[in-house]
Amino acid sequence: MPKIEGSCLCGQVTYSSSSEEPAMMVVCHCPDCQKQSGTAYSTNVLVPTSSIRFDGDSRGQYVVNGDSGQPVTRNFCKNCGSPLTTELPAFDNLAAVKAGTLSDSTWVKPTMQIWCDSAQPWGALDDSVAKAPANPG
Repeated sequence: MPKIEGSCLCGQVTYSSSSEEPAMMVVCHCPDCQKQSGTAYSTNVLVPTSSIRFDGDSRGQYVVNGDSGQPVTRNFCKNCGSPLTTELPAFDNLAAVKAGTLSDSTWVKPTMQIWCDSAQPWGALDDSVAKAPANPG
């Protein structure tokens, strides 16, 4: 597996993870991920939040409370708007690295789809990938 590293569209924010392997790879169909990605879902590589390092001055953050009541922090580039990661304290302090921002994403193979109760009918994926109606639990 290649190193977990990437950047925003304009290259002003880069990131890397010291994690050797992702905790999991998921596709999220929640309404927030749909809005953040501008499409039917977000493909994510989950690593410990503490393993991620950002470089660049134009990283912005948008924080809301998730369904758990805990904060959800979305990191993005203030210059080009690219979503980079989502920090999820309620999800074992994992961060969802947006797979499309990885320098090499050819190895990404999601093993689960979450928040399928919110899935858009026009964004259907392979039915062989496990599904959960909301967060797996």
